[in-house]
Amino acid sequence: MPWKTSNTKEQRRRLIEEWLRHEKPIVELCRRAGISRKTAYKWIARFRLEGRGGLDDKSRAAKKVSNRSARVWLARIRRWRTKHPTWGAPKLHWALKRRFGRKGLPSQSTIGRWLRRWNLSGRHKRVSRKGPVINRSKLSLARKPNDVWTVDFKGWFRTADGTRVDPLTVRDLASRFILEVVLMRRQTILECRKAFERIFRFYGLPRVIRVDNGAPFGACGALGLTRLSAWWLKLGIRVEFIEPGHPEQNGAHEQVHRVYKAETLQPPARTVKGQHRRSQKWKEEYNRERPHAGIGMRPPAQIYRKSTRKLPKQMRPWTYPKTWSTRLVKGQGMISWKGRGRFIGEAFERERIGLIRSGPSAWKVYFGPHLIGELRDDEIGEIHAVWLRAGKKINRRRG
Repeated sequence: MPWKTSNTKEQRRRLIEEWLRHEKPIVELCRRAGISRKTAYKWIARFRLEGRGGLDDKSRAAKKVSNRSARVWLARIRRWRTKHPTWGAPKLHWALKRRFGRKGLPSQSTIGRWLRRWNLSGRHKRVSRKGPVINRSKLSLARKPNDVWTVDFKGWFRTADGTRVDPLTVRDLASRFILEVVLMRRQTILECRKAFERIFRFYGLPRVIRVDNGAPFGACGALGLTRLSAWWLKLGIRVEFIEPGHPEQNGAHEQVHRVYKAETLQPPARTVKGQHRRSQKWKEEYNRERPHAGIGMRPPAQIYRKSTRKLPKQMRPWTYPKTWSTRLVKGQGMISWKGRGRFIGEAFERERIGLIRSGPSAWKVYFGPHLIGELRDDEIGEIHAVWLRAGKKINRRRG
């Protein structure tokens, strides 16, 4: 039962003085002080043992904590956090358990509490959603390695000597395995194709490649293809574009870019060669040492396996039924049709397309098995082209 006054120490002193005079019984003293007899006897006992000092408040903290983290574990947590500054409590817990075993290992929550106490826990700002959430079409599910590769360019930066670098990153979605980090000088289709030829020769071909809509992966022409993505399509790889303005549809890849920036670009290396060595070392650590919660706290290298689909040594041209008309797409994406030049698309240059009549004055246009649009005659003989693009039609007229 609490004391009636705020100055509890003074109240205790008066209680002891009155008790020492033996003028009133302990029951009356407790009634006047507004406390229980149990409380009064407690302070009398403390006074007998410690004198006036026993009337002071004492800490209620346990003198011995059975589950207190040992200093050796705290030192290990600090050391591993310094070595891996972007790792959180789950990854540190996994790595310490693998290296030192379970005995005495603090829990994930304890590790997180110590990181916050040492100001080593990165706090992410919560982003508020504006407006309703709109359901979008489902993207391909990556159930096993090489089902879906995600591809993107990280924002460009300059090395210490002033050289501009555009990092191209390729990642397997199911296993979180980073296949390559290519430091390019320019985002050109030719340089990207050379890079992907090396990647395909080493890892094989995926089932789907997921990219954004910008160059050099996407364009505003038929099927949104460029010469690079049209080449992927010819290799039997389905090209999957995310919605414009929705980078969160490729959010796992964006997270890789944040880790790459935090661990290799603070600051960048002095030269491109130095940054390349740093990037390759980071890739190996990411693939073979860094655990990932989405795959059971295992490193990606334990999950990923190379594709059984190999890059063909020579590309074969598309073949079409004998009843179809075929045309070779020449420079600037043009073909000759009905005695005049018709624009098909720069993505299909040096490729053969097929045309089949779909009406009295209309022809469907195919790139291999893929329908890319339609050519139509109007009443005055002009040709209208209707190209397919991301499920929509884009009309283009060429006289």
